[in-house]
Amino acid sequence: MRRTRLADFLTPGLAPGLGPGLGPGLGPGLGPGLGIVSATAPALLLAPVLLLAGCGDLPQPFAGRPGATALRLANPPPARLVIPAPTAALLPPPDAATLAHDLTNALVAQELPAFAEAPQPGDWQIRVTAELTANTVTPRFALYDAGHHQKGQISGAAIPARAWAAADPAVLQQAAAEAAPQITALLRAVDASIKQSDPNSLYNRPARIFIADVTGAPGNGNMSLARQMRIKLPDTGDLVVGYAQSADFTVRGTVRLTQLAGHQQQVEIHWLVYDLRGNQVADVAQIHAVEQGLLDHMWGAVAEAVASEAAGGVHDVITNASGRRRG
Repeated sequence: MRRTRLADFLTPGLAPGLGPGLGPGLGPGLGPGLGIVSATAPALLLAPVLLLAGCGDLPQPFAGRPGATALRLANPPPARLVIPAPTAALLPPPDAATLAHDLTNALVAQELPAFAEAPQPGDWQIRVTAELTANTVTPRFALYDAGHHQKGQISGAAIPARAWAAADPAVLQQAAAEAAPQITALLRAVDASIKQSDPNSLYNRPARIFIADVTGAPGNGNMSLARQMRIKLPDTGDLVVGYAQSADFTVRGTVRLTQLAGHQQQVEIHWLVYDLRGNQVADVAQIHAVEQGLLDHMWGAVAEAVASEAAGGVHDVITNASGRRRG
């Protein structure tokens, strides 16, 4: 299974590429033709293509509400989470190593970069212990940062001491499976605390965004879309900067036209959002059908409508990436 960085945590409560109660790539109240697709989603799933239903020369399908779900990035925690074989878990060394591997597998299933091995400099750790009380054993999982400071601890469910001592594989796997979501929640809480206490964190300041040139559009679409996005995005409260080197995020627009039956063209516009490491974190996608040739020359008000709605989607992505709540 693919391991991501701890910096690729999802917004609390979201599965990869999904919003609360939503299908892949769709946000609540999503208008036709506009969606956000997770960079880690298994497939690029876009909103359905609907026929043009506009007035005048402005394709109304581009005027809607942008989706509100997206991945967020974290400022630490770090790139690796290590689970060393526990020495105080009331298990023989071979069984302790098995528990460390079970917990690692459960955390990898949560999209965390977990490793069952000895820690290296810079690693965070989950240290597993166990406490015997009467006839039960309670496993405990403590989170330590790279400086060996404990950042929090969770306790598992009490397990019959006989079953724990026997190191029944099903018992160890169940303990790991139950602990993994709680450890994930603990990491998110630690991450939020770090962001809120750092005045230079994106949690506490507007994001700096570089809008790269748009590619793939016919007519003057590349120029018009990029210019309108640079105009519209600051209206959301984000800062647009002129150089990628000074940006927290880069947004790259791409356009693709496909011929459809009935003198129609399918227009796909993707606003790809990248973090400062160059990792793609989201795809704000707009897709619709327009009359063939409508966009071959001047985009005009179409570019303005596209950028106006896409700016809201990009802002939602970056708000989530910054760990802030939308107002």
